[in-house]
Amino acid sequence: MWRYLRAMSSIVTLSEFIMERQADFPYASGDLSRLLADIGIASKIVNHKVNKAGLQDILGAMESTNVQGETQMKLDVFADQALLNAVRWGGQVCGAASEENEKYFAFDTETCRKSKYVILFDPLDGSSNIDVNVSIGTIFSVFRRKSSVGDLANVNDFLQRGAEQVAAGYVIYGSSTMLVYTTGHGVNGFTLEPSIGEFCLSHEKWSSLKMGKSIASMKVTFIHAAKECRLWDWCIKMIRRHHGLTAQDISVRWWQISTAT
Repeated sequence: MWRYLRAMSSIVTLSEFIMERQADFPYASGDLSRLLADIGIASKIVNHKVNKAGLQDILGAMESTNVQGETQMKLDVFADQALLNAVRWGGQVCGAASEENEKYFAFDTETCRKSKYVILFDPLDGSSNIDVNVSIGTIFSVFRRKSSVGDLANVNDFLQRGAEQVAAGYVIYGSSTMLVYTTGHGVNGFTLEPSIGEFCLSHEKWSSLKMGKSIASMKVTFIHAAKECRLWDWCIKMIRRHHGLTAQDISVRWWQISTAT
């Protein structure tokens, strides 16, 4: 019991971490901290539903489509509403845009009009995979608004360059549920601890290797064409040559697509 309590005392939750690092956020005033906390809450709601997908009538497709023309899954719609409700009632954004909706949302409450941020998200990327128990996830991006504080959000608030993001991240729902985000001061990952219902810091200042051991690539073969496309093989050879590597130093993971011409 003592070991358990000692381990628990060293746990840093998402909310605690965000408050400790608030000074890292551009124009720190607490708004972005609360917004990230709201995303964490929405993610836990979505995670709860995902974990019960096989036991409740939440699997399968609906008759509607999203802005990409893709058939919406029931979980898409649920996750979309969970995130929209969280950021709307949290009051830390003046507007939101989702892959599941053709138009952006400009929130008309007094609190939201005074907010400094907008959020864009894909509420449940890969939702069709839930039927075969494959990982799915939420992707989000936060920008400072371009419109005047006090006005309704407009389209220019959302059409910004990626370099202008003030925060971005994702949540993956799989064998464990993880929330990963960055504000430009390192990448930090949090794993959901089911026993206490909190995202806990598990990967601090996450970074990728300078050079990994694998290359992920796609090979396209054009059937009926005069020559099979060899661009893929050429690219791999150039990468290996540039880094002075041999086939034993680095492996290649790839998938093949065949198209008729």
